Amino acid sequence: MNKVRIQDDLYNYVNGEWIEKAVIPADKARTGGFSDLDQGVEKVLMQDFKDLIEGKISTDIEKMDDALRLYKKILDAKRREEDGIKPVLKTLELIDSLKDVKDLNDNIETFVEKGINFPFYYGVDTDMQNAKKYSFVMIGPQIILPDTTYYADGNEMGARLLNVYKDMALKILAYTPLSKLDQEKYIENTLAFDKLVSKSVKSQLEWSNYVTMYNPKDIEEVSSDLNPFDFKKLLNCLYPDKKPEKVIVYDPRAIKEFKNYFNEETFSLFKNWLYVKTLIYASRYLSEDLYELSSIYQKAMTGIAASPSLEKRAYLLTSQCYSQPIGIYYGRKYFGEEAKKDVVNLVKKIIETYKLRMKKNTFLEETTKAKAIEKLSTIEIKMGYPDFIPEIYNKITIDDKASLYETLMNNQKIVEKDNRDKLFKEVDRKEWLMPGHMVNACYDPTKNDITFPAAILQKPFYSIDQKVEENLGGIGAVIGHEISHAFDNNGAHFDAYGNLANWWSEKDFKAFEALTEDMVKQWDGIEVNGGKVNGKLVVSENIADNGGMGVTIEIMHTLKNPDFKAYFINWARIWCMKARPEYLLTLLNTDVHSPAILRANMQVRNFNEWYEAFDVCSSDKMYIEEDKRISIW
Repeated sequence: MNKVRIQDDLYNYVNGEWIEKAVIPADKARTGGFSDLDQGVEKVLMQDFKDLIEGKISTDIEKMDDALRLYKKILDAKRREEDGIKPVLKTLELIDSLKDVKDLNDNIETFVEKGINFPFYYGVDTDMQNAKKYSFVMIGPQIILPDTTYYADGNEMGARLLNVYKDMALKILAYTPLSKLDQEKYIENTLAFDKLVSKSVKSQLEWSNYVTMYNPKDIEEVSSDLNPFDFKKLLNCLYPDKKPEKVIVYDPRAIKEFKNYFNEETFSLFKNWLYVKTLIYASRYLSEDLYELSSIYQKAMTGIAASPSLEKRAYLLTSQCYSQPIGIYYGRKYFGEEAKKDVVNLVKKIIETYKLRMKKNTFLEETTKAKAIEKLSTIEIKMGYPDFIPEIYNKITIDDKASLYETLMNNQKIVEKDNRDKLFKEVDRKEWLMPGHMVNACYDPTKNDITFPAAILQKPFYSIDQKVEENLGGIGAVIGHEISHAFDNNGAHFDAYGNLANWWSEKDFKAFEALTEDMVKQWDGIEVNGGKVNGKLVVSENIADNGGMGVTIEIMHTLKNPDFKAYFINWARIWCMKARPEYLLTLLNTDVHSPAILRANMQVRNFNEWYEAFDVCSSDKMYIEEDKRISIW
């Protein structure tokens, strides 16, 4: 018998008995919902990898042979044990040999050639103001802790994690030729440099407002900000013929305050920081002992008890490096055309219903409604898996003689150069952000497209065998969620063609901002999972959930005798999750998505159909007053 009433706690009414019995795998931070589907895909593809290697099955998907060669290389623990730390030693020696900033500037070409990081990151991305072209972009360095807020005085979690990181780094540094005294000095300098950086880089809350990333700067200004680093020499190395005209600075404070953490006085801190971070990153791909040591910090953040098996790690790394070929393999083999056609029809129905809701909208003027409907009309649907394997997979190679680390670094350099070479080309709008075997979905504001990989199109999200109402409460609401990102507090700044542009009247946008603030207040400060919800951090995803539920409830009303109970129950079911406390707290502090229990329980309260379906009244815990219910889209 259920221990809770549905009127008091939808999430635990639907999922409570399962949660009590569920066991989180030792090598996972969570189980249930998305995770269970993900584990199912892992199991299927790991078996297929084994059968492909043994010749029990075959495939004509291009580049799968290369993927299997990488898979076998990862499985060769004996080779990695023999190599030990040797594959990364030359890189570490180069870093260690640097004397000062001038010496770093003299070695810029070598750093680029060997794929060693600078005290900032750069690349090429779609230009937000002109989505047909690319721009050169850059951000500041990465910090050790999950967020800048963890560095505040008295933050016990931050202090604990830094101690874990220090202990892990010292154990890995013991494998290097450094003396014991130098090992201690290197990690202390690493933490000192990290603390300096943490004062300048963005917090997760700041990153969540991604339209603020668009900060065009001319080359002279960036060069001045980065002085004493020779930025112009770096650009000459990256682009010897034609140079970028501007730089889009995603993290402007980190670049503007560059001199505060990178100068002649702090160079030794930076050098040791780079040495330690390079070593820890490399350790993931060296001997089994070093791999285990390199995972200590991640386990502390997530509460994971054990490492994945070697076979699972081999699969996970291979599926990361060859994501699109493996996604196409999975999609063609396990995703039927009937299902694809059915879901595409559902997407089109949701978009058409969204247009009707826009027409009935009460706070938008007609001109703004027309622009919103135009944006809905131009959304591109990417369903299942792409039709082609990107050209980059013809460039990366598997050298049987090279170590695993060297192989991965060589291919990383090829991928990074391929990314840089896009700068003067037109944006390829056919590129997929997610592979077919990923259990997820997304909206890309610069392409105005939605992507639904084949792997998410399973129960409980979707099945041809499920009731229509269950599919609407599952994949339907998720589809509506992704479409709603076109009109959340970030997506609303992009037009129908993916350009950062203001298509709103001033009055309409102020009304939208007021509703956004209502959503922030509805969630802000809710106590859950050992902390409190930051309403601003999660507002974009909450607007999307709210819109996804609103549009699918509208479709529900077009059905004959709609079963709203089935709709709301499956909505709660898709968010089912059991997770480790450490992981839940990390998510609460850093993730733009709200905790699963609140995604199930909070949004439904905003819709009258919830109250009618289960006779929810003012004395029930799942009740909020009618004037406090929010429906934006």
